[in-house]
Amino acid sequence: MDTAVILLNKYIQSIRDPKAAAALFAEDGVLELPYLSSLGPTTGAQGPIAIEKFITGLLNKVPDFRFTNVQILIDTPMQAFGEYSVEALVPSTGNVYKQTYAGRLVAENGKIKLLRESLDTIAAQKAFSPAS
Repeated sequence: MDTAVILLNKYIQSIRDPKAAAALFAEDGVLELPYLSSLGPTTGAQGPIAIEKFITGLLNKVPDFRFTNVQILIDTPMQAFGEYSVEALVPSTGNVYKQTYAGRLVAENGKIKLLRESLDTIAAQKAFSPAS
């Protein structure tokens, strides 16, 4: 059975494959980005189908989205915490999305029950807003 840190690493490695990333979540698992509410109504998703759709939408907006510079800071069987970065072009704005995520993952029965990711919302807003 996968531990929290194994699940977090699998998620990070599979982010470019929405179906594979979503399959890591429990049926009631949640991908939550609570601080994105200022950028729009969608702040996450629940369940593998919705999570796959959410990640697909992200990749449609940022085709070269991938995580790098992974640092695992907390590693217990049921919880993991890490930081990981993204630097990719947002084609619709011509801006570079440069971001460091902080993710807390809670595992249950070898699946992701909760992945709560925090990020710099100002950097996100700048990347997704047209230049003025």
